[in-house]
Amino acid sequence: MAGALPLEKLHRAVIFLGPPGAGKGTQAKELARQYGVPHLSTGDMLREHISQGTPLGAQAKPVMQRGELVPDSIILKMVAHRIECPDCTDGFVFDGFPRTVAQAQFLGELLKQHGYKQPVVVHFAIDPALLMRRITGRRMCKVGGEIYNIYERRTKVEGRCDNDGGELEQRPDDREEIVGPRLAAYAAQTAPLVAYYKRLGRLRVVDASKSVGEVTKQVLEIVRGAK
Repeated sequence: MAGALPLEKLHRAVIFLGPPGAGKGTQAKELARQYGVPHLSTGDMLREHISQGTPLGAQAKPVMQRGELVPDSIILKMVAHRIECPDCTDGFVFDGFPRTVAQAQFLGELLKQHGYKQPVVVHFAIDPALLMRRITGRRMCKVGGEIYNIYERRTKVEGRCDNDGGELEQRPDDREEIVGPRLAAYAAQTAPLVAYYKRLGRLRVVDASKSVGEVTKQVLEIVRGAK
């Protein structure tokens, strides 16, 4: 998606809230590209610390290997360390963080300490039935990793990637019996976070059922108009 670079610097965190499959990752990458700032994912941070063998990575690795959630004590240190990097000077876009009110409060203090403007929080609202269809319809190319959808983005040849002819597969996490409980857990966990940012007057909502381009337009309007 083309777009002229905004004239003003971001100088703040943009936080995306929304269920799995709502399109947060795609929009986070695009917003980060347009503003020339990092797109921050705690998953990426964890993998990087583990691959580099840092002390935090050494603490996180066994927890992840057991399939457990990495505790806040580790995640918050990683976030604090990451936003002190020089590439974060002009701001950054978070995808999938914070996940709890406690994390949001910690992040708020951290941003204040570093002199950033108030964060922009964007909630990706989408009908659960549409979301289920969007996730369970996803198919990924085994060769190049290109993502398609049997309902919304079909391939020219059924079951084959348009780019390299690779076979398409459904990821195990995208099966209905897995997706249902994941979405229910997300809703229960995130509802207090949405309410928290709403109370602070920071929450803005986009209609995530729209096309990628239309959602990008909504997000940019919110970020550019933020006080």
